[in-house]
Amino acid sequence: MTGLVVAVLAAVTVLLAMERPASLGADLALLPPGPVRQERALLIRLRPLLAAVAGCGGWAMVGGPLGVGIALGCGAAVWVVLGRTEDPAVVRRREELVEDLPIGVDLLGACLDAGAAPESALVSVSRALGGPVGEEFLAIHHRLEVGVDPGQVWRSVAAHPQLAPLGRAVGRAHETGAPVGRAVHRLAQELRERTRAEVETRARTIEVKAAAPLGLCLLPAFVVLGVVPMVVGVFSSMQLFQ
Repeated sequence: MTGLVVAVLAAVTVLLAMERPASLGADLALLPPGPVRQERALLIRLRPLLAAVAGCGGWAMVGGPLGVGIALGCGAAVWVVLGRTEDPAVVRRREELVEDLPIGVDLLGACLDAGAAPESALVSVSRALGGPVGEEFLAIHHRLEVGVDPGQVWRSVAAHPQLAPLGRAVGRAHETGAPVGRAVHRLAQELRERTRAEVETRARTIEVKAAAPLGLCLLPAFVVLGVVPMVVGVFSSMQLFQ
């Protein structure tokens, strides 16, 4: 009976996962479009059912009064973990911002060198680059276009988790009167060097992280083929087994 209940709940979970995305478009039609809301809504809708499946699985493994406590613990753990899970779309957006920011800053510097004003340069880069960086640049342009103080705008950009270097560089140039284009080009060079250093660091850490699994895979074979015959040979030569 318990196995049947778990199987039914698992089947319902799969069906909901397959059918929900189509209905989310109608449910969220009045909300701003984007994968962030849809993925988050799907996770929230499946959260109670996944917690129930985890609870039933925990009770099926143990059963009895102890199984009830384990079921409650498993359900609560799944509920909390799903509630704290970061949206995949948010993670992708953050990664794209970090990856595309050096290119966007380079294009912004090129537009400024060509004589474009910062407001029009932001629009040109947003149209050419697109993606999260283009969206952020367009938002900055809108704030500058409506007459918000440029210093205040760039200070708010400096508080952005990913665009902070751009906000600090341009804001400092505005405060000191230095050429904005030069500051942007210097920032683009720094971002490229930082990105290159991070890639090299990740490449070096891969070697370290791969050493432990390889060691765990090779250690038993080394013990069986190398250490055990040697130990047996030593004890045999000492005639301890006679």
